[in-house]
Amino acid sequence: MKEYLHNAIPNLKPFDHTLHYEALFINKTWVLVNGISKKKSTYTFKDDNILEISRKDHLIETSWTKDVQNVFSIETEDGLITVKVYFKDDDVLVLNHQNKQEFALFINTTNYSEDLDSVEDVQKFLKEKYKQKVTNLIYDHEFYYIEKSKEFGPFTVEELSKKVRKEQISEFCFVRDVNEYDYSNRLRIYDLIKEL
Repeated sequence: MKEYLHNAIPNLKPFDHTLHYEALFINKTWVLVNGISKKKSTYTFKDDNILEISRKDHLIETSWTKDVQNVFSIETEDGLITVKVYFKDDDVLVLNHQNKQEFALFINTTNYSEDLDSVEDVQKFLKEKYKQKVTNLIYDHEFYYIEKSKEFGPFTVEELSKKVRKEQISEFCFVRDVNEYDYSNRLRIYDLIKEL
């Protein structure tokens, strides 16, 4: 992977046919983020190597082929391009151009009810998506808390929240993740509860 791409978007996973093709890639509605402020483009990679590119009332049908592992050839209006395909997660696809220092970023809107028509819509989508992801991680995770120089736990955030509501502990007690060794992050129960 080229260094500029890794620096721009860390933790990308290369396309894996077994994991990604049916579940995440084929027949999904991918909105191109690059240039969305000027015009919205939607890409749908279909079976039989058909690529549908939709812009307003204009539909272009072109082709794509998988060359090796995660290298694809895509026929565009500008000619044939070769890209490496990566996933940031289930809803973020990156096509890294092989002959230029450029990449295209796409968002899967197949299961998203709102329209993505602007940079603001993309920001809202990503904020909601990752806020929910953080909430789920916090909700399922366990934490220790310290009160009067004594450590208790581990407890889930829900259990800590109940203790606060029952006034058994203060919401301002420091907490640490089960994988941390000290309280240097200065995180409090209050901070966890407000994320839920």
